[in-house]
Amino acid sequence: MRADRGMTILFAAAAALSAACGKPAPAAPPPPPEVYVTNVVQKDVPVNLDLVGQTQGFQDVEIRARVEGFLETVNFREGSFVRKGGLLYQIDPKPLQASLAQATAARATGEADLATARARLEKANNDVARYTPLAAKQAVSQRELDDARPQQDAAKSQVDAAGSQVDAAKAAVDKATLDLGYVRITSPISGLVGTSLVKAGSLVGRGESTLLTTISVLDPMIFRVAVTEADYLRIVKRDPTRAGQTSGVSGIQLTLADGTVYGQTGKIGPVDRAVDSATGTLGVQLYFPNPDSVLRPGQYGRARVLLDTKAGALLVPQRAVQELQNLYSVAVVGTDSKVAFRNVKVGPRVDEFWVIEDGLKPGEQVVADGLQSISDGMTVTPKPMAAPAVVATAGAAGEAR
Repeated sequence: MRADRGMTILFAAAAALSAACGKPAPAAPPPPPEVYVTNVVQKDVPVNLDLVGQTQGFQDVEIRARVEGFLETVNFREGSFVRKGGLLYQIDPKPLQASLAQATAARATGEADLATARARLEKANNDVARYTPLAAKQAVSQRELDDARPQQDAAKSQVDAAGSQVDAAKAAVDKATLDLGYVRITSPISGLVGTSLVKAGSLVGRGESTLLTTISVLDPMIFRVAVTEADYLRIVKRDPTRAGQTSGVSGIQLTLADGTVYGQTGKIGPVDRAVDSATGTLGVQLYFPNPDSVLRPGQYGRARVLLDTKAGALLVPQRAVQELQNLYSVAVVGTDSKVAFRNVKVGPRVDEFWVIEDGLKPGEQVVADGLQSISDGMTVTPKPMAAPAVVATAGAAGEAR
């Protein structure tokens, strides 16, 4: 009896112990979320203006046929450098040589006719001069004098007509000589020649003058851009001592289509006279040295013009800035590891960074990665984020907003 009672107590104690062990322990609070932070960096940075444009030759000359004829030879290698006066094309000269010979013969005939007419005029003048005093003395009849004067007038008319024919014949000879000179088509400038639009045997010069090829002077190269009126004024204000002249702006970088920066810096050249009323822009020519002919007409690129330098600008990564309805904010992590969302005023972008004009102080930490998992007032575990290399050289390049 006592043994059964002892066993019952033992089982009851075991059951109580088992129930106590099966009760769940209270859950531990989750650790603060990890975020990557970066310091607000203070640097002197440039404010640049990026302008998209297209290259064109400093001088583009179209080579056209000035006379009609069949092309005999093409005397250059397409895409090569040609010098001023070098032979490009040869047109068959034989038809024009025949025209010159015909004009020369007509001029010789006209000159012979003129000489005959002048001899007749001289005789008529002599007759009138001789008959006039004799008729006054009645040594010859008045009728002979009267007959001599019409012959004099007729001889004068013949001389005038023959002279006009000679002048026309000389003009025909000059034109035929000039046309014959056009069968040799030479380069008017030294530059890079394009592809030939005609081949040997083609008939050129019929109707409108035939375009044969184009020659371009490529050094320097023109990069033409369209600048808004506001940006133009910003460029001018960079140096007020120029009184509105932009030709002194230099050190312009050119980024090519493959993303590389062209090895030569350019300067601003001529600016269009007036703002285009349709687009509100000014056409501007930028000059870039092109000694190795790397740049070719028709290439697209992006020119970067320095507008200003912001001294002691505050920089944060662009990924640290949130935008909502034109309001910008950042998440600042305080010394107590708590997050505070703060509205800021942004300036221009500089590579991967925003310039912060108001709302931050140097040395403060902002969240650069992990913004989606935090809220205002939350405690976080900050981890330093490696700053992009551009922070160390923030004066290298910039982009105007």
